[in-house]
Amino acid sequence: MMDWFFNIQLTKGWLPTSMLIATIVGIALLVILKSKDGWLEPLLKQLGWGVVGGLVGRVVVWLLSDVFMVFGVSLGSLVETSITYGLAVVSALIAACIDSGKIRRVIAIITIVLAVVTCALKVDGIYGEYTTIGSVFGHNQFSKLDPGTVGKTDGKADNTVEKWKKLGKEGKLPTMPKKGAVHSVDIPATLSHFKARTANVYLPPAALTKNPPKLPVMIVMAGQPGTPDRFFSAGVLGAKLDAYAAKHYGLAPIAVSPDQNGSLTHNSLCADTPKGNAETYLTRDVTRWIKSNLPVEQSPSKWLIGGFSQGGTCATQLGPAHPDLYGHIYSAGGEIEPTAGSHKSTVKKYFAGNEKAFDKHVPINIIERHSPSKQTWFSAAGQVDSKSQKNQKAISKAAMKAGMSVTTVVVKGTGHDWHTVNAGMSAQIDLFGSETGLGKTGKSIDSYPMLEVVAANTNTFGD
Repeated sequence: MMDWFFNIQLTKGWLPTSMLIATIVGIALLVILKSKDGWLEPLLKQLGWGVVGGLVGRVVVWLLSDVFMVFGVSLGSLVETSITYGLAVVSALIAACIDSGKIRRVIAIITIVLAVVTCALKVDGIYGEYTTIGSVFGHNQFSKLDPGTVGKTDGKADNTVEKWKKLGKEGKLPTMPKKGAVHSVDIPATLSHFKARTANVYLPPAALTKNPPKLPVMIVMAGQPGTPDRFFSAGVLGAKLDAYAAKHYGLAPIAVSPDQNGSLTHNSLCADTPKGNAETYLTRDVTRWIKSNLPVEQSPSKWLIGGFSQGGTCATQLGPAHPDLYGHIYSAGGEIEPTAGSHKSTVKKYFAGNEKAFDKHVPINIIERHSPSKQTWFSAAGQVDSKSQKNQKAISKAAMKAGMSVTTVVVKGTGHDWHTVNAGMSAQIDLFGSETGLGKTGKSIDSYPMLEVVAANTNTFGD
């Protein structure tokens, strides 16, 4: 019973549809039923309060989101508009509640609750952040990783992806599951002593055999606030990699989503600071654990680091700073610099006011400092996320100047949300698989209907 409850979908399905219909029915009843002072005049008055509430709410939301940046990033126009309409409806309903008899007041109170829930589900649907009720309460839907289920490479030189593909063509592959598996795992912070939350790992079908080939690695990080499992819940990364594996003899990258922040509300800036040694944890502890416990390639040309929002900023910091670890970088909605509040407060809290120390963690500065580079950089920003588009334009310019292979896309109809992440990641998986020898897709960037290329210096995408 509890599993059923925790797995109720929030972004689609019967719950959001039912809430919307119930809200509309409640509003319709209030329109039909007369208030204590008649019908038309009170109705117009209530509509007027709705307009006032919506306008005031729009200004407040704009100030909080885009002026004072209370949430660290802009909420985006889609979310701001949805909240505005929600506040307008609730304002009208509150006016109806005050100016009504018992029956109408009860209906108004119930409809207020329905409207608030409907608005919250709409906002969540735009972001795609909480996909189930379980994800809201932090319910871990992934079982702990059993090391015994992970195949161990035998060290033979011919135990390669190329040999695996040859066996696949000959119909001689070992028995393996049809789908991969996502598990949770605690990665020790041996060197960094960073207080990290539980990570998640995806193992493709090939990795679940007794003697698997060494596979490429994707390290992906969610935004802040957020949890490590977001890439596998909101980002449905496991399903995307399963779909890829189904077309490539069970081969797909191994994906690991570690915790770069330590808590829901903390932003580590993905740097070693008095707030925690996040950079050392990610680049040394996490990397060592992956190489020691999973059947993976060792070369940086087979490793990708990526993320969404603050996680994308993190990837664009650590990727160029550690070309000996990561050959590929993916950023969705990344920022121009690590941010925890205003620039001034960030520098003060994390670097004791030292601007030079902070500048060492700004992506463009890192890219310039490690130029020239043979890395790849793939970025995605939502069509209505103008700030992220501006950020990626500046970073892609620096990346191209440094010699990186750059693909920069805008995702049609999306904002600063998981829909942007997912559309970009679908293309990134194909590109990364092609670059690491898992399999060619024969697809071009133009074949992804939601993507529009705004900057690129390579023609090798997906071929």
